[in-house]
Amino acid sequence: MKKALLAMAVAATTFVGAAQAEVKVGFLGGFTGGIESLTPPIFDGAKLAVRHINEQGGLLDGQNLALPSGDTTCSDASAASNAADRMVNSEQVTAIVGALCTGATIAAANNAAIPGGVVMVSPASTAPAVTELNDSDLVFRTVPSDGFQGEMLAKLLLSKDIEEVAVTYVNNDYGRGLADAFVATYEAEGGTVTANLAHEDNRADYRSELGSLSASGAETLVVLAYADTSGQTILRQAYESGAFTQYVGGDGMVGASLIEAVGPEVLEGMIATRPGSPDIPGSGIFQDLANEAGIDPSAVFAAQSYDAAFLLGLAIEKNGSGNREGLSDALREVASAPGEVILPGEWEKAKQLLADGQDVNYEGASGTHEFDENGDVPGVVVEMAVEDGEFVNKGFIDL
Repeated sequence: MKKALLAMAVAATTFVGAAQAEVKVGFLGGFTGGIESLTPPIFDGAKLAVRHINEQGGLLDGQNLALPSGDTTCSDASAASNAADRMVNSEQVTAIVGALCTGATIAAANNAAIPGGVVMVSPASTAPAVTELNDSDLVFRTVPSDGFQGEMLAKLLLSKDIEEVAVTYVNNDYGRGLADAFVATYEAEGGTVTANLAHEDNRADYRSELGSLSASGAETLVVLAYADTSGQTILRQAYESGAFTQYVGGDGMVGASLIEAVGPEVLEGMIATRPGSPDIPGSGIFQDLANEAGIDPSAVFAAQSYDAAFLLGLAIEKNGSGNREGLSDALREVASAPGEVILPGEWEKAKQLLADGQDVNYEGASGTHEFDENGDVPGVVVEMAVEDGEFVNKGFIDL
């Protein structure tokens, strides 16, 4: 009996040790649905940060950082809530990278993360609605709000003497927020919006909406939607109608799958915008690290995802445990001055500084990430254009 009890005690100790051998940070992404072609490189960005952390000493006392993932489908609030619930209550994650689509982030936060006291850092949820969450300082993002992107898109079109547009947007938090910001600036700066129509995602036919948009007389069509669902269908059917000569999109439309689905000759000259990475040391370093790992450093939100995961790793290290309590305060500390500057890939350096009781200030791949009181960050927007069958970065918009 004594031997049996001793064996049980040893087994229990071994189990506890195994359970403590890793810390989990969940990843919530739209692996299916409207941004399914955009999600894999975003996930790769987060996985690269995890790899750097684990290869350079791991977390805390040598624990590995694990990155379980869940599919929000982007457009289904129930799927987002269920995926977040699994992360918070079954996987017992310390924090979450994600979600990506704004509606998924809001559903995941309200139904699982906030009640569970879990910090979320989204690398892609750009709608202004995220700012308005009553989140107890648990929801952050490493990407600027669409309030800024919409403003820059409007000014970009006017700088190109495009003074009249028809607008259609996907009827959710992302589409409405981006459209509202775009229209407000465009009209305030002297442009004319001849039509401004919402549309529902995941439909096979948008010819009725396109009829109303084309009847307004505008030759430029602005589509604020997703590359893998309504966005590509609308552009294909708009081309078939022959009503428009110029197409414009936001960040949700910037993907190779859009060009493949609609046709490079159809989209040649299309204008778009997306959040970018400022000209800072971390941006260049990330490009080298990503290329070395076989990841496209220019993929939409890949750099922001790397930063989200790396920041959460730093916050856990600063917090001194895999506990959820105190993590949001630690996140703000490692993201802000004062402190020794930490660049992408410099986990070993950061770990030693924190062990020595010193402050660190992460300046990442996509920005410096000085979070404001709402967990938002400043940022830059870049112009994209379809040239010779691919989206090409034309540089920062500074108007």
